Amino acid sequence: MPHLLHIDSSPRSDRSHTRGLTADFVQRWQVKHPNSTVTYRDIGQSPLPHVTEEWIAAAFTPPNERSQAMQDALRLSNELIDELLLADVIVAGIPFYNFGMPSGFKAYIDQIVRIGRTFLFNPDNTESPYTPLVHGKRMIAVISRGDGGYGPGGRNEKNNHLDPHLRTVFRFIGVNDLEIVAAENDEHGGAALVDSLDSARKELQRLATDIQPQRGDDSPDVKNRESTSRRTTSGVGNKVVSGCTRRNI
Repeated sequence: MPHLLHIDSSPRSDRSHTRGLTADFVQRWQVKHPNSTVTYRDIGQSPLPHVTEEWIAAAFTPPNERSQAMQDALRLSNELIDELLLADVIVAGIPFYNFGMPSGFKAYIDQIVRIGRTFLFNPDNTESPYTPLVHGKRMIAVISRGDGGYGPGGRNEKNNHLDPHLRTVFRFIGVNDLEIVAAENDEHGGAALVDSLDSARKELQRLATDIQPQRGDDSPDVKNRESTSRRTTSGVGNKVVSGCTRRNI
């Protein structure tokens, strides 16, 4: 059955535009896919830790050589990666902070972009040493911005460092199908904001209806890639763990 990963990264609750938009997408998704499941991860209200020296040491240690402390350091990372690999579609609400992403979403990226789990590195292939390990996913990034004109050809396009960052990072691990839906003009308010929110909502409704999930070959067993990769030195129900909810639809 189709599986959706729903991520919110805004620290705001009821005043967050991205939360309202992602919730609307999920509601439409449920109508279109009544037998699907959804995993919800709220990294705005339940922030993720940034990577540490212990995390880095563990990530670049072969799995069979990791101490218990190293395994503990990677436990949350493994949980987040498993959520990603189980999903057919990812919808992520990401506010636009200081021309880029909030630190909370950057912490999420640093936890999931990991050698042996979401990409491989082959030093012998000097032309293309990195191999993505995430397949068959579609992602919708729902973004809110204070000003307008950050899209292609807009007056603020050169100041938009969020969209290209998202495309680069997720393409690196294999998520090539990424749609960006933005609501702008929050700081201006009035009709400009209302029109932008309406436009974003309509686009999300279209995507929720039109998207046909394509199941890739990812599964929780992908975690075993660490032990089989050439260069690694480098249940459904209502369950809430670390801000994550898995629920039947």
